[in-house]
Amino acid sequence: MTQPLIEARGLCVRLGAQEVLHDVSLKVDPGEIVTILGPNGSGKSTLLRALLGILRPEHGGITRKPGLAVGYVPQKLHIDRTLPLTARRFLSLPHRHGKAETEAMLARVGVPEVADRPMTGLSGGQFQRVLLARALLTRPELLMLDEPTQGLDQPGEAAFYRLIDEVRRDTGAAVLMVSHDLHVVMSASDRVICLNGHVCCEGTPRVVSNAPEYRALFGLGTQGALALYQHVHDHDHTHGHDHEHSHGHDHGHGPSHAEHDHA
Repeated sequence: MTQPLIEARGLCVRLGAQEVLHDVSLKVDPGEIVTILGPNGSGKSTLLRALLGILRPEHGGITRKPGLAVGYVPQKLHIDRTLPLTARRFLSLPHRHGKAETEAMLARVGVPEVADRPMTGLSGGQFQRVLLARALLTRPELLMLDEPTQGLDQPGEAAFYRLIDEVRRDTGAAVLMVSHDLHVVMSASDRVICLNGHVCCEGTPRVVSNAPEYRALFGLGTQGALALYQHVHDHDHTHGHDHEHSHGHDHGHGPSHAEHDHA
């Protein structure tokens, strides 16, 4: 049996007097893309910060593969406009990387032209790709991304998710990302976890789209997301979307909490 890269069991996280997460369990296996989906205030970013060790859960535990290398792309990063910080210099914070290495990574994420541009002068899409390059320089086994396409238009979102899929395919890194992009997430994920303070449902995109808990969170208009998922996987194989998407997690019924079997 494959050892998960990271596994959470029964997490409860409290921020002040409010319990933000209650009895949340999940795991990420090597090489899979898992998306945490939920409305504003559902605890998505809190869960990611707990998994990163930034927040300490009140109850429950987190198990990581020994020596796990994690790359992290935050939701927002404010850089003082008065700082003369180029993309190349940014990539060497906090650990220095050589010119050839940084230029190769910028080329890998599709923005080789920004190496000597100030970070504050980059477009939203360029900025996010530089953040991704910085995360990839750690040679991660697991990439964690917190709403990485926030502020991008829909073509920019789709291009970024295609890049994530290419990175996963080329490096073998697993991906755990928080998203609210219903119409893109279905075609970008192997497994979806719906969160609203607790795990409402989880499974492959096809299973989750038909779950009543998902419909209750996002409404009946979400069939467009499933239609896009089906269209991309039936007709678009230009970006490596011909891989198997079950990973043993297609439970085929309502709320599915596979991780609880490991508790």
